[in-house]
This record gives sequence, C-alpha cells and structure tokens, in this order.
Amino acid sequence: MSVAITIGERRGAVAGDGPVTMDLAELLSTRLLVQGNSGSGKSHLLRRLLEQSARMVQQAIIDPEGDFVSLAERFGHLVIDAAEHTEAALQAAGERMRMHRASVILNLEGVDADVQMRRAAAFLGGMFEVPRDYWYPVLVVVDEAQLFAPAAAGEVSDEARRASLGAMTNLMCRGRKRGLAGVIATQRLAKLAKNVAAEASNFLMGRTFLDIDMMRAADLLGMERRQAESFRDLERGYFVALGPAVCRRPLAVKIGPVETESRSAGPTLMPFEPVPAGDEIRELILTPVPERELPARPPRSINPPPDILSQLAAHAETATLEAETAPEAPPVDAAALRLRFIDILTDILRDEDAGFRPVHVLYQDFLVRCRIEGMGRDALDMPRFRRLLAVARAGVDATTVESEDWRQAEQMAAVLPDDIQGIFLLIARAALHGEPCPSDSLIARTYGTHSLGRARRQLAYLEEQNMIVLRHDGLGRRSAAIIGPGWETAPALPEGI
Repeated sequence: MSVAITIGERRGAVAGDGPVTMDLAELLSTRLLVQGNSGSGKSHLLRRLLEQSARMVQQAIIDPEGDFVSLAERFGHLVIDAAEHTEAALQAAGERMRMHRASVILNLEGVDADVQMRRAAAFLGGMFEVPRDYWYPVLVVVDEAQLFAPAAAGEVSDEARRASLGAMTNLMCRGRKRGLAGVIATQRLAKLAKNVAAEASNFLMGRTFLDIDMMRAADLLGMERRQAESFRDLERGYFVALGPAVCRRPLAVKIGPVETESRSAGPTLMPFEPVPAGDEIRELILTPVPERELPARPPRSINPPPDILSQLAAHAETATLEAETAPEAPPVDAAALRLRFIDILTDILRDEDAGFRPVHVLYQDFLVRCRIEGMGRDALDMPRFRRLLAVARAGVDATTVESEDWRQAEQMAAVLPDDIQGIFLLIARAALHGEPCPSDSLIARTYGTHSLGRARRQLAYLEEQNMIVLRHDGLGRRSAAIIGPGWETAPALPEGI
C-alpha cells in the first residue's frame, strides 16, 4: 500500500503548482532526519507531517517543550505529562499504547534534562519491547533529538545518557522490524550522535550557519562542498529534501501551512509606546522590598583572637588525649553486618516499584536507612552495594547466606555483569532448595523490567556464558541446572506478568 502526503511546494513554484509529496509507506521503512537552526521552521515541518498523517498511521511524539500538545484537541492524541508519572509507569504506557493503537504525546515540559532523558528512554523502551503480536506501524517523532542522543557527555549523569542514547539507537537501528519509524529533528548535526543520525535515509535540511553543520548536511545530501554555503541562504520554512520517500535528487521545498498552533510560538513584534520615566513609574519599579527582621547580633569581643597556630596545637593535644583515654571500640562482626545490610535491602525491595528504580536511587535510599540505624554516611561503597543488591534480589535467608554452597554461588556470579548477577543468584537459590524454576515475570522483576522478552534474553545470555542449562520436558515445563555444582531446580511452567 502506498499513501502520499503533501508536505509543501517546490521552491519558487506558484501557489498550488508543483506540490512535493512524501510516500508514507516508504517513510515508515527508511526513517527521516530534520536539521535546522532555531527559528528555521523545524517544529512547523514536524507539525505539518504529523497533521497530514494523523488519520493514516499511529503516532508517538517525544515533546521536550510541550509544543505539540495542541494536536490532541484536533486529532485526539493522548497527552502524558512525564512529570506526573514514574519511569516504570511510562515504560508500561509505551507498551500499552502499542497494544491499544493509541497516538500519544509524551510531554516532558517542566522536568530537568536528566529526568527527561530517563523518562523518554523508559517510554521508548516500552514501545520497543512490546510482544511481536503488537508490532503495528508507529511514526515516532522526537523533537530536539540532540538532547536524547548527544554526541558527547554533558551535565547529565552517565547512567541517564546511556539509557537515553541506547533507546534512541534502538529506535533508529532496530526499530524498523518492530514497526517503529523514527523521525528525529535536531538544531545541530554536530551535537547528534553519529550512529543515530546515520540510520536515516530521508533528509530535510533547513537554515544553518556553522561550517561544520553545513558540511555534514552537504555530505548527507550528496552535494559538493562549495554548495554547502547555500544552507545559509534558506528562508524560514524552506528545506532541502532528499530520500526515497521524497525525491531522488536534492530539492528545495517550501513547507505548507498547518491547522494547529504551538503553545510556545515565537514572539511577535508589536508597536511599542515608551512610558515616560516619571515619579509614578519610578515608584512602581523602585519601591523598597520589605526586609525580614533579623535577630540582634551579640556584641563583638574586644579581645583579639588567639594565634591560629596555638589553636591548632591545643586541638591536636586534646585529640591525642581523647584517643588515648577512649575505651576500645567493640570489634565489628562482618558477617552480622552483612546480614543486616541484606535485611535493609530486602525491606527496600518489598516496595512494588523498587525493582524498577535505577541503582543509584536504591543506593541513596539504602544509605539513608543506614544512617538512621547509626551506621554512618558511608556504610557501603557502590561496588559492594551492587553485589549485595544482587543477593537481596535473589530472596535468600540468613541460613542460606552463611552456607558454603551459597558462597560458591556468589563466587560464580562475580564474573557476570552487575545487572545479571541477581538473575543467576535467583536461579541458584531455587536450585539449592529444590524449588520450581523462577517464572519469566519474577526474572523480569529481578532484572528491573516489565518485558518478558528481555527476561528470556537474559536467560539465553546465561546459557551462552555456560552458567546454566535450561531444559523443557514433554509438558513444556522448564527447569534450570547450574553448570559445575550440578544444582537443579524443579520443573515449572513459565508464567506471564
């Protein structure tokens, strides 16, 4: 099926003459990259594309500034305010919007850059991990894509950057087979990760002024270097198009009008009548701000302070004396302290959403609880915390933790990545006790995801690493054996969430 939508007219064409169309079916297979400096008309172009295709294909819009929420009134999109939902909820929303085939606008306005990246990654991850039965075509539009797939590290945390960049890479590199067609817009190609930009086969390049961006745009369009400066001369709303969904040769296009308006349209120049700087305006602007009453300061001592070297010497003598006379601290029982740490982590993981929180959030919660119990601010460093978190996610009791078999299981898990250790230990605990093989839903929760497919891939990874062997009997029940010790779980049917 071939469906063409009109995005505008040829540059210099008479109104109504020479329309430029885009093959929507081809676009869904080949993706689109839009570039243009601020004010070049990128948002107008995206709005035109979304309006023309709203009745033809499901849409998902990652909107960092709330520019596209006005589409909801005209075309019935569901607006999700990211500030009001957790990452787990947004991941589930990404899955459900594909299952129910609803067009969605993820409004990221009002949250900082780090949170924007995390929540956009969660939403895109949910769309990407949906079961194969729901791989319907979806047009995924990401405005200001350089925020979510930056070419270099910035002020956001490395964990947020990796999650967001991974989600954008999945969208552009692997999304086609899952029905996801990426349409990304950026102010500067130089700020966008190259592996994300390189996956687009269609391009719409608008006005830009920096040499590096003009050169990259000319290279993508197959133009000669001496033609790159023509991007400086493009007017607002004009773009140079190229790609199998639009045209086979570079073509200047004037983007057509739109039906809806942005909430954050640019400023409009209005007539200005200066107000005379008289007493009235002076009083309005320079009225003193009432100050809070501050407590009276105690009178300053007239005696000069003692010499700083004398103070340091006296402090050192006092500290030495206190250290010599202080009673010896009782020895710390490392095993008991480790069990207490596991108890705290187990209590944290009882929360339904705890399994889906980032590791650094769980770490901060853990440190706060340790401080409440008098264990200090630095009770446990991050590497040891990750190892104990994997143990706590396995659900072991005090008796099992102290056994020689469990110590062997922890030593085997140490060679695995941090996020996989919990899954291996979960299976090892079930095998040690002869319990049924953990279900896909329990493995997914231990890994921190809602996706059963991702949980099964981790099991396959453990098999590839020669850590476990999975077996299925004639009734379809699954069991897992630990390679080496030979521990084996009881057979069990895989469950859904």
